[in-house]
Amino acid sequence: MRTRLATRSAHLLLAAAAATALAATTTACGPEDNGAAAPAASASDSADASAGTDSGTGGADSGAEDSGNEAGAGADKGGDKGGVGQSCGTNDLDLTLTPKSQAGGYYQVTAKAKSGITCYLDVNTPSVSFGSNPEGVASPVGQGGEDPIKLTGSAVAYTGISPKTTKGDAGVEFENVIVSVTDEDPNPAELALPEPAVVEKPIVTNWSTNPGETVPVIV
Repeated sequence: MRTRLATRSAHLLLAAAAATALAATTTACGPEDNGAAAPAASASDSADASAGTDSGTGGADSGAEDSGNEAGAGADKGGDKGGVGQSCGTNDLDLTLTPKSQAGGYYQVTAKAKSGITCYLDVNTPSVSFGSNPEGVASPVGQGGEDPIKLTGSAVAYTGISPKTTKGDAGVEFENVIVSVTDEDPNPAELALPEPAVVEKPIVTNWSTNPGETVPVIV
């Protein structure tokens, strides 16, 4: 009987010891230790992340700087096109026609740059014609002449046009004269004559800043 009780007691003690060990193990691990712990970031990883941030910031700054430089360059290029130094086109000029009585009668044409424009009359002689037929094209007589003439502000240039250089009543009557800076100018100006004029073998002088040099005569 004692032997059976002793054996039973030994079994109870072993069971109690096992339960105590299990409880201690559960407490030591804890609920939060059941999952895998996240590894700590290494120093090299932190350095790489910092470098990536700096690189991104530097790229943005570089792009902003490049954009600013390009914008400045564009503004500078645009500033070079302010009209200074360009050749005059007919549409850059205000042209006025005044009848004169000298040399049997002629027309003085005055050219002035439009407001805000500075340009140069690079071609010495204007292109002048009465109508579209070759017979109405004025021939240059070589009088006057300055090359080039700068037009800006109140500066002006003059040319003289004689509609008829022949004797008699022969010729064709016109009410307008076509004036342009060059033969190829796409925007010629058509100037009204104060009254219809008989035209035959017309002539034209060079541009000049001296109106006295632009009285057209055949020499």
